[in-house]
Amino acid sequence: MQTAGGATLSEDTQPEADAGPGPDDTTSDKPRRRPGLTLAALLIAAFAVGLDQWTKYLAEANLDPHEPVRILGGLVYLSLTWNSGAAFSLGTGYTWIFTIVASAVVVFLVFLSRRIAYPMWAVAIGLVLGGAAGNLVDRYFREPGFAHGHVVDFISAFKPFGEAFPIFNIADSALCCGVVLIVLLELTGHGFSPESRRPQRESEEAEAA
Repeated sequence: MQTAGGATLSEDTQPEADAGPGPDDTTSDKPRRRPGLTLAALLIAAFAVGLDQWTKYLAEANLDPHEPVRILGGLVYLSLTWNSGAAFSLGTGYTWIFTIVASAVVVFLVFLSRRIAYPMWAVAIGLVLGGAAGNLVDRYFREPGFAHGHVVDFISAFKPFGEAFPIFNIADSALCCGVVLIVLLELTGHGFSPESRRPQRESEEAEAA
């Protein structure tokens, strides 16, 4: 090709037809934040906290710590106890440490909920947040004192006094279900970040081609 003056326009000096990916191309893999999912996660967490505190109130009002109630043919016992440790009565004697850790976890999860882009992650984050916050309420406001409160536990599996499995509560259950869901999402290629999902998308596109 020649210019108007007759000079040859080499391949090196030809204008490039492709200027590279535009802004839309570079951000196509990044999901936009969805405020509705953030709200959903917070509502799930609020429901878990409310259910946890309500059942703890009922347990303290109706159960005798020395007389567990047998239900479901002995699969479950309602056995009232107070726990100064972590979930499932682990680490008793370090209440203030668990209060600090749980507070940090709750703050982190509230911040993380603002970045949720996929529905199942709203469920998972909501369950973990609700479980952590439910027991944290006990830590701050129950006896023997602020930030040293004992968590109410009342569900015992298979044995009346937690001989087979540590006694737990609704908050513990929500927390564990949320963690299991997070593990399943990660193992099935549905990670929280878009980078963790890219290999799965590329595999699906290759199969479609």
